[in-house]
Amino acid sequence: MLKIEALPAFTDNYIWLLQDDATQRCAAVDPGDAAPVLDWLRDHPAWQLSDILVTHHHHDHVGGVERLKALTGARVYGPAAEEIPSRDEALSDGQHIQVLGQDLQVIAVPGHTLGHIAYFHADAEQPWLLSGDTLFAAGCGRLFEGTPEQMFNSLQRLAATPDHTLVYCTHEYTLSNLRFAQAVEPGNPDVEKRVSEVTELRESNRFSLPSQMSIERATNPFLRSNVAAVQQAASEHSGSKLDGEVAVFAALRAWKDQF
Repeated sequence: MLKIEALPAFTDNYIWLLQDDATQRCAAVDPGDAAPVLDWLRDHPAWQLSDILVTHHHHDHVGGVERLKALTGARVYGPAAEEIPSRDEALSDGQHIQVLGQDLQVIAVPGHTLGHIAYFHADAEQPWLLSGDTLFAAGCGRLFEGTPEQMFNSLQRLAATPDHTLVYCTHEYTLSNLRFAQAVEPGNPDVEKRVSEVTELRESNRFSLPSQMSIERATNPFLRSNVAAVQQAASEHSGSKLDGEVAVFAALRAWKDQF
């Protein structure tokens, strides 16, 4: 398996650096800033940045792409439906690409942006997912371009990956997301346990990521629109009985936007 390392950027972004020890090649995921990647490469002079994977067009995910490509010649992959700087390969739903000798499946996940994609490595022993700003630890991205129905369906697609899938999202939002999860499901013991664990991690200045899909299904309110307690909380907050999981999801997202 590749080593996957977090390079912090801005205030709460992570640039994931995929590393293949056998070839000393690496790939950067959503480099909104070139500096953290260039600093890493300077400290590891034998390594080559061969690939850049982009999930969506927001500046905090693509701001460093052009500089990195100019300095390293890395091949840039990104969604076909969005304008991605210096993109070499435009990707659509269902495509497979080979990066650092690993097969990655492209999953279209519109909602946060209309062309957003995720990358999934379906390894039987240890699958992993690069979810960008669609699925967060204990949360999901804001709906800047898509509809609640699109985001709900996108999250369902990601949640269909195996229980032990490691989830690499791109922001350290976990603790604030869990506070919302507590408000939605105050009686969920899995949420309480996770709050305690993540609080300890952050107080030690450690990352809360990657997450794991089984943990997300147990604690992420945006994956729990089918749970009676979540439906009741969303209905009470919105002031009316909600009909269907998409309506519950939409109410949760609107609630979180004001939380």
